[in-house]
Amino acid sequence: MSVDAAPAAALDRPEETLNPKRWRALAVSLLAGFMSLLDVSIVNVAMPSMERDLHATPATLQWVVSGYAMMLGLTMVPAGRLGDLLGRRRMFLVALSSFALTSALSGIAPTVGLLVGARILQGVAGGMLLPQNSALIQDLFRGDERGRAFGMLGAVTALATATGPIVGGLVLTTSSGTSDWRWIFLINVPIGLLALVLAARLLPPDTRAQRGPLRFDIVGCVLLGAAVLSVLLPLVDASNGGLTALWPLLVVAVVLSVAFAQWELRAADRGGQPVLDPELARTRGFASGASIGVVYLAGTTGIWLVLALFLQKGLGYTPLLSGLTVTPSALAMAVSAVISGRLVPRFGRWLTMLGLLTAIAGLLGTALVLGGLGGTAPWWAIAAPLAVNGLGSGMVSSPNTTMTLQFVPIHLAGAAGGALQTGKRIGSAVGAAGLVTVYYRSTASGHDPVAALDHVLVVGVGLILVAVAMAVVELRRSRQPAVSGR
Repeated sequence: MSVDAAPAAALDRPEETLNPKRWRALAVSLLAGFMSLLDVSIVNVAMPSMERDLHATPATLQWVVSGYAMMLGLTMVPAGRLGDLLGRRRMFLVALSSFALTSALSGIAPTVGLLVGARILQGVAGGMLLPQNSALIQDLFRGDERGRAFGMLGAVTALATATGPIVGGLVLTTSSGTSDWRWIFLINVPIGLLALVLAARLLPPDTRAQRGPLRFDIVGCVLLGAAVLSVLLPLVDASNGGLTALWPLLVVAVVLSVAFAQWELRAADRGGQPVLDPELARTRGFASGASIGVVYLAGTTGIWLVLALFLQKGLGYTPLLSGLTVTPSALAMAVSAVISGRLVPRFGRWLTMLGLLTAIAGLLGTALVLGGLGGTAPWWAIAAPLAVNGLGSGMVSSPNTTMTLQFVPIHLAGAAGGALQTGKRIGSAVGAAGLVTVYYRSTASGHDPVAALDHVLVVGVGLILVAVAMAVVELRRSRQPAVSGR
């Protein structure tokens, strides 16, 4: 089932023109990306320590987590576009420097208010950093190598998500005192400085940066940011009643999205520099691939949050045992992402389809194990089907990213990567808010934790089936997608 050759305009560059430092440059960019993604989840284990040391309420501390995640989603599209216009090396170095600085500010914050503010700024820096990763991969790699590079990016994403609580626990264990939580942030400083030095030496010079006056689409950026904020704000504050109190913002988001689309079309017609060029919507495979990613994450992200609640409160697992139960899934996802990334040129979108179906099989297997063993299920019996789900997730993540970005013009790579990452943030936020709500409502209505988790798994499988249907449509449109070498 080999893929067709790429069109003449998209043929691979001769090998000798590829940057000889490309794999080392990739390693540095992945290190920085791992650090920024790790900070999404590493903070969770330090919340009790923060609460004691800063005398903060749980509702306020929630914004230490939510503020960071929200700013990631808000920043990535404009930051990706700035990378296209100003140069990716320049943006990467600025973002990495800012991340190290804001990590230090978070670590020394004397009050919870200043900590939340520092975390918001850290989220901006992380949002500036992440889209440069995918854009650099598109710039540095061609053909089969690009699939391998995206596979490594998918593996790093999986490991960062899974190891956050474990790394956080190790940091807290090796430190002491009431302010031990500060090392969660301060550890980023030496790592960030090391990565900065290596990036300055290894990242290629900017050759695609815009010449002449910078015409950045400020109005489009404001409209898009307001639309994304209107979606994320009620979702990230769902545990504090945000969905109930702030639901009108979801209507505002629709209005702002329409206004943004109209503005971008006019900007493109006038020969401007739209922050999200309408050309992306017409690029083969981009819209469908991004949509598959959003729906898939909506169906899976919340499941991991619910599992943490279920394992600790429902089955009485310790936080460490809870983490060990889901770690095999993350490791399986990392391995699968690397291997499937290498197979994209041969199997194309079929890998995404197989991954979605495998992920469903893993969730159904989890439901069967819990249905048969109930509250007596040992951790390894739950971990086994979750590992199957991880294998499927890896086959979805890196191949879908590669296939989604394969025909995106290089001059729009940053904006496309930012849009893809923002969509993932929105999908994750929707899934987290929705599936956690399903779990709590099920338990509140009298269902035991196992039955409540079953309800969550059914909803998650339903959403993944929607992604399967979308993948089928994309396969029918192009049964043999080609991996571009642009």
